[in-house]
Amino acid sequence: MSDKKTNRRELLRPLHLLGIALVCGIFAAVVTLVSTGAFTSRVNDSIANGNYQGLTPVALGLVIGGGAFIVTLLIMSMLILAVDPREYQDKTLDRPVLYDEEPDDEGSNPSGSSNPSDSDSSKS
Repeated sequence: MSDKKTNRRELLRPLHLLGIALVCGIFAAVVTLVSTGAFTSRVNDSIANGNYQGLTPVALGLVIGGGAFIVTLLIMSMLILAVDPREYQDKTLDRPVLYDEEPDDEGSNPSGSSNPSDSDSSKS
């Protein structure tokens, strides 16, 4: 096993993000097709006879899958914008980049309160 650690550029390639979004879109489309009964003979016969009212299951699956692809791509790209890539350009990454530099050894509450029940008592 080599000691070379991956850098940020290797971890966040745009094709990987598109692949993840594509898999999410295909999954949403397949779930929509199965749940609307696109593979049943009753629905297919109704579509063939012209008795089916509304959007066909295949068209609905394409709309839902495309929407899931766009939403997934948008959410992942917004999450990437949370980190400045120039800060981690030459560094090797061995832990998540949004963690604090030095974690507390005491395990204190991240909100700065020493007593975790303080925030609960103010809600009462």
